[in-house]
Amino acid sequence: MPLSEHEQRMLKEIESALYADDPKFASSVRKTGAAGVRRPTGLVVGLGVLGLALLIGGLALDVKPGGFPVLSLIGFLTMFAAGVLALRSPSGSTVVGAKKSGGPRLPGSGRASSSGSGDGRSYSTRMEDRFRRRFEQEP
Repeated sequence: MPLSEHEQRMLKEIESALYADDPKFASSVRKTGAAGVRRPTGLVVGLGVLGLALLIGGLALDVKPGGFPVLSLIGFLTMFAAGVLALRSPSGSTVVGAKKSGGPRLPGSGRASSSGSGDGRSYSTRMEDRFRRRFEQEP
């Protein structure tokens, strides 16, 4: 989901303030910003396609030493490796400092601002607190 114009302006203001406050940190973030966040998409897709081809090819061909489709096993392991690589690599949409659960909220931004959840706690922590309060109130 793309950022609105207001959010983009706020992000640029935060970036410029960061560059002004700590130029050393800003230059290190700038160096690793785009290249260090990318997922090796070509490699993941290539391994997935190769694994699928080996899996289907091993079933289609009658190459089964000892009655076991070794080529299909290699294909499965290749696809599994592609999946692991995709999950362990950082996603392309990650931005340094993008998680702002406790950041300032704009007035009238919905139920979240009126429910008092802008204190920086995670969703699961808030749910656990609500659960505990519910049982503390009952006799």
